[in-house]
Amino acid sequence: QVQLVESGGGSVQAGGSLRLSCAASGYTYDRNCMGWFRQAPGKEREGVAVIYTGGDADYYADSVKGRFTMSQDAAKTTLYLQMNSLKPEDTGTYYCAADRVLYRGCAVDRGRIRDENFMDWGQGTQVTVSS
Repeated sequence: QVQLVESGGGSVQAGGSLRLSCAASGYTYDRNCMGWFRQAPGKEREGVAVIYTGGDADYYADSVKGRFTMSQDAAKTTLYLQMNSLKPEDTGTYYCAADRVLYRGCAVDRGRIRDENFMDWGQGTQVTVSS
């Protein structure tokens, strides 16, 4: 059974940091697109960052560029999202997602990370940033 399990969420003050983890089991995403999405209350889900695990090419939404950094462990079983200089507008539920199709890469259209190719999703972890 394929599972993505996020952890590391919490409550911090503005300017603080958190590190999210996404542990994958049941499938090794070593030539796939993986990424992080978030959804704030009353808002649509948005793509935060994606990475192609076969080559480390990555893309960040403008709203987090320079503050968030993705990385993977050597075994390609865990995806991380280091979030620095957090802002209240970063508050939301953060989801890890993965595309099981090999070599497809990550789809970004006019600056927006597309989510229709992601077939595996985690349950989400809450991030709350207070001012």
